[in-house]
Amino acid sequence: MEEKNVTLSTEQNLSTGYMEMQNSNDVTEIFCLHRQGLGTKKIAEALGLSRNTVRKYLRQGEWQPCRSVPRPGKLAGLSDWLQKRFRQHNGNADVVRQELEKELGIRVSLRTVERAVEPYRQKMRVEKEATVRYETPPGRQMQIDFGEKKMQIGGDWVRVHIFTAALGYSRRQYVQAFRRETQSSWFEGIEEALRYFGGVPWEVLVDNPKALVTLNDRASGELLLNEKFKALANYWGFQIKVCAPYRARTKGKVERYVGYGKNNGLAGRTFESWEEMESHITVWLREVSDLHVVSTTGETPLQRFERDEKVELRPLSNKPPFHQIREYMRKVGSDATVDMDTNQYSVPWKHIGEQVRVHVEGGEIVIRSLRDGKELGRHSENKGRHQRITRSEHLEGIVRLSRIAAGKEASNVTDAETCAKEGELTRPLSCYEEAVSVA
Repeated sequence: MEEKNVTLSTEQNLSTGYMEMQNSNDVTEIFCLHRQGLGTKKIAEALGLSRNTVRKYLRQGEWQPCRSVPRPGKLAGLSDWLQKRFRQHNGNADVVRQELEKELGIRVSLRTVERAVEPYRQKMRVEKEATVRYETPPGRQMQIDFGEKKMQIGGDWVRVHIFTAALGYSRRQYVQAFRRETQSSWFEGIEEALRYFGGVPWEVLVDNPKALVTLNDRASGELLLNEKFKALANYWGFQIKVCAPYRARTKGKVERYVGYGKNNGLAGRTFESWEEMESHITVWLREVSDLHVVSTTGETPLQRFERDEKVELRPLSNKPPFHQIREYMRKVGSDATVDMDTNQYSVPWKHIGEQVRVHVEGGEIVIRSLRDGKELGRHSENKGRHQRITRSEHLEGIVRLSRIAAGKEASNVTDAETCAKEGELTRPLSCYEEAVSVA
């Protein structure tokens, strides 16, 4: 009779799935039946288990879950590579996935990469949020940055690039609008800020704009500054300080002031002309920005500047602007001109193909021969772009001018179209270029 009950129990257990798995309840029942005096064979039959399974749990004395052996994934051993590339691409996991396949031949899904870089993403998020306020002493630091805003000027929507400089101690700021964010815009903004503040701070803090910073590799620590930017810093006597990559919050003061200028100084305003906008910025700096109370200091920027910071800035010493004193090496083109700031300035055609030195100072372009220092041409600096500035005497011998034919004295020709209207080439310039090269 007992055998029959055990058999029925076994059939019931088989129907409920005891054969498929063992959990903690199964193991508890093994021990209960064992304490009742049943042997391993009867327990195995009653619970639908093998005798070896029953013996195993009786030896263990307790239930233990099945341990799975983790298998190494395709990205095993690549943690350093993944972290470096993830930071390099500013947290873009898909770019990392593309480089995995291209450089290492490892093809995985985007989700696999996202799981692998999740710890680095969280670390970058914490780094961006964790900002310790760093207060600089008077005259120590000026922070600079660019922002942009679409403005309605003269009835048209124009993208305005806004240069902002802020002194770290007083929070006094300078703002200037530009049509483009170029290296010359950065240089002009810096110099105008120094003149506005009336002195030079000990250091200037920048982010990583390509116009100023050639390379800033966080992984290797390699930093390369633009040579012209270094020359500007040496000229004015300030040190260059660069934010770590992906740590723009280091210059949080100026970033807040970029937003302040856009959202307070220019927000919702329209102007009839660019000059009207510049005049408005000048008044806004004097009447609003300088006089608002800063929450972190409890004073106006002008108060702190006049009392503490102004005397700590080093004097400008009446230096002319840096961008007005420049020297470059150029090669005279086949059209008898040299290129400077996208404009072409003429020299006598006999110097086609020669290396020359171009000196820019006080609004003048002076071109000298590299061989003997002889002056080849002198022009007023053109503030436009892609203009041709020529002098008629530089083309004598290859251009027949109608003015000369009429017996009139030739004057400066400042436009290529004017030159074409007033004269014609007696033969192609290429012939003269070839003759000069042979000589």
